[in-house]
Amino acid sequence: MEIKNPVPPFSYDSAVEKVMLAERAWNSRDPEVVCMAYTLNTEWRNRSEFISGREEVKVFLANKWKNELGYKLKKELWAFTENRIAVRFEYEWHDQQGQWFRSFGNELWEFDKCGLMEKRFASINDLAIDEKDRIL
Repeated sequence: MEIKNPVPPFSYDSAVEKVMLAERAWNSRDPEVVCMAYTLNTEWRNRSEFISGREEVKVFLANKWKNELGYKLKKELWAFTENRIAVRFEYEWHDQQGQWFRSFGNELWEFDKCGLMEKRFASINDLAIDEKDRIL
Protein backbone atom coordinates (compact mmCIF):
# COMPACT_ATOMS: atom_id res chain seq x y z
CA MET A 1 0.00 0.00 0.00
CA GLU A 2 1.46 3.36 -1.08
CA ILE A 3 1.34 6.13 1.54
CA LYS A 4 1.87 9.78 0.60
CA ASN A 5 2.09 11.90 3.75
CA PRO A 6 0.39 13.92 4.98
CA VAL A 7 -2.75 11.79 4.94
CA PRO A 8 -6.39 12.69 5.68
CA PRO A 9 -8.05 13.89 7.76
CA PHE A 10 -6.33 17.20 7.06
CA SER A 11 -5.62 19.94 9.57
CA TYR A 12 -4.74 23.45 8.45
CA ASP A 13 -1.03 22.67 8.78
CA SER A 14 -1.19 19.34 6.95
CA ALA A 15 -3.29 20.88 4.13
CA VAL A 16 -0.71 23.66 3.70
CA GLU A 17 2.04 21.03 3.66
CA LYS A 18 0.19 19.01 1.00
CA VAL A 19 -0.12 22.12 -1.19
CA MET A 20 3.56 23.01 -0.78
CA LEU A 21 4.64 19.45 -1.61
CA ALA A 22 2.52 19.56 -4.76
CA GLU A 23 4.01 22.92 -5.75
CA ARG A 24 7.54 21.59 -5.30
CA ALA A 25 6.81 18.43 -7.30
CA TRP A 26 5.18 20.31 -10.19
CA ASN A 27 8.05 22.81 -10.31
CA SER A 28 10.43 19.86 -10.81
CA ARG A 29 8.71 19.38 -14.21
CA ASP A 30 9.39 15.66 -13.84
CA PRO A 31 6.32 13.59 -14.79
CA GLU A 32 7.78 10.55 -12.98
CA VAL A 33 7.96 12.49 -9.71
CA VAL A 34 4.62 14.28 -10.05
CA CYS A 35 2.55 11.23 -11.01
CA MET A 36 3.53 9.39 -7.81
CA ALA A 37 1.21 11.69 -5.81
CA TYR A 38 -1.83 10.21 -7.59
CA THR A 39 -3.69 6.92 -7.28
CA LEU A 40 -3.24 4.35 -10.05
CA ASN A 41 -6.82 5.06 -11.17
CA THR A 42 -6.82 8.84 -10.57
CA GLU A 43 -9.43 10.90 -12.43
CA TRP A 44 -8.62 14.36 -13.77
CA ARG A 45 -10.33 17.16 -15.60
CA ASN A 46 -7.67 19.62 -16.74
CA ARG A 47 -9.33 22.48 -18.62
CA SER A 48 -11.54 20.55 -21.08
CA GLU A 49 -9.39 17.40 -21.12
CA PHE A 50 -10.31 14.26 -19.18
CA ILE A 51 -7.47 12.04 -17.98
CA SER A 52 -7.75 8.64 -16.30
CA GLY A 53 -5.01 6.82 -14.46
CA ARG A 54 -1.45 7.50 -13.41
CA GLU A 55 0.02 6.46 -16.76
CA GLU A 56 -2.19 8.94 -18.66
CA VAL A 57 -1.18 11.62 -16.15
CA LYS A 58 2.48 10.91 -16.89
CA VAL A 59 1.94 11.25 -20.66
CA PHE A 60 -0.16 14.40 -20.20
CA LEU A 61 2.52 16.06 -18.05
CA ALA A 62 5.36 15.13 -20.42
CA ASN A 63 3.45 16.74 -23.30
CA LYS A 64 2.51 19.76 -21.17
CA TRP A 65 6.12 20.56 -20.29
CA LYS A 66 7.28 20.08 -23.89
CA ASN A 67 4.98 22.97 -24.81
CA GLU A 68 5.01 25.08 -21.63
CA LEU A 69 8.68 26.05 -21.45
CA GLY A 70 10.26 27.86 -18.50
CA TYR A 71 7.35 26.69 -16.33
CA LYS A 72 7.20 28.17 -12.80
CA LEU A 73 4.22 27.55 -10.48
CA LYS A 74 2.88 29.04 -7.24
CA LYS A 75 0.03 27.33 -5.33
CA GLU A 76 -1.99 28.65 -2.39
CA LEU A 77 -4.34 26.78 -0.07
CA TRP A 78 -7.86 28.15 -0.46
CA ALA A 79 -9.93 25.73 1.65
CA PHE A 80 -9.92 22.17 3.00
CA THR A 81 -12.11 19.52 4.60
CA GLU A 82 -11.37 16.05 5.89
CA ASN A 83 -10.07 14.59 2.60
CA ARG A 84 -10.45 17.48 0.13
CA ILE A 85 -8.33 20.53 -0.64
CA ALA A 86 -9.10 23.57 -2.83
CA VAL A 87 -6.16 25.46 -4.29
CA ARG A 88 -5.66 28.75 -6.12
CA PHE A 89 -2.64 28.84 -8.40
CA GLU A 90 -0.79 30.78 -11.05
CA TYR A 91 2.08 29.78 -13.25
CA GLU A 92 4.18 31.37 -15.96
CA TRP A 93 5.59 29.77 -19.06
CA HIS A 94 6.52 30.54 -22.65
CA ASP A 95 5.83 28.82 -25.94
CA GLN A 96 8.28 27.77 -28.68
CA GLN A 97 8.08 31.27 -30.19
CA GLY A 98 9.05 32.95 -26.91
CA GLN A 99 5.59 34.36 -26.05
CA TRP A 100 5.14 34.41 -22.27
CA PHE A 101 1.89 33.54 -20.50
CA ARG A 102 0.55 33.69 -16.98
CA SER A 103 -2.01 30.99 -16.29
CA PHE A 104 -4.47 31.39 -13.41
CA GLY A 105 -6.72 28.75 -11.97
CA ASN A 106 -8.33 26.72 -9.26
CA GLU A 107 -7.97 23.06 -8.43
CA LEU A 108 -10.20 20.78 -6.40
CA TRP A 109 -8.45 17.73 -4.97
CA GLU A 110 -9.83 14.59 -3.31
CA PHE A 111 -7.53 12.13 -1.52
CA ASP A 112 -7.75 8.49 -0.52
CA LYS A 113 -6.93 7.35 3.03
CA CYS A 114 -3.26 6.87 2.06
CA GLY A 115 -2.86 10.51 0.99
CA LEU A 116 -2.82 9.84 -2.76
CA MET A 117 -4.94 12.10 -4.93
CA GLU A 118 -7.93 10.28 -6.42
CA LYS A 119 -9.55 13.24 -8.16
CA ARG A 120 -8.23 16.51 -9.56
CA PHE A 121 -10.44 19.08 -11.26
CA ALA A 122 -8.60 22.11 -12.69
CA SER A 123 -10.04 25.24 -14.30
CA ILE A 124 -7.36 27.38 -15.95
CA ASN A 125 -7.22 30.65 -17.92
CA ASP A 126 -4.18 31.92 -19.85
CA LEU A 127 -3.10 35.54 -20.24
CA ALA A 128 -0.38 36.55 -22.72
CA ILE A 129 2.23 38.75 -20.99
CA ASP A 130 5.50 40.44 -21.87
CA GLU A 131 8.61 38.84 -20.43
CA LYS A 132 9.24 42.06 -18.44
CA ASP A 133 5.88 41.55 -16.68
CA ARG A 134 6.78 38.18 -15.16
CA ILE A 135 6.36 37.98 -11.39
CA LEU A 136 7.24 34.36 -10.59
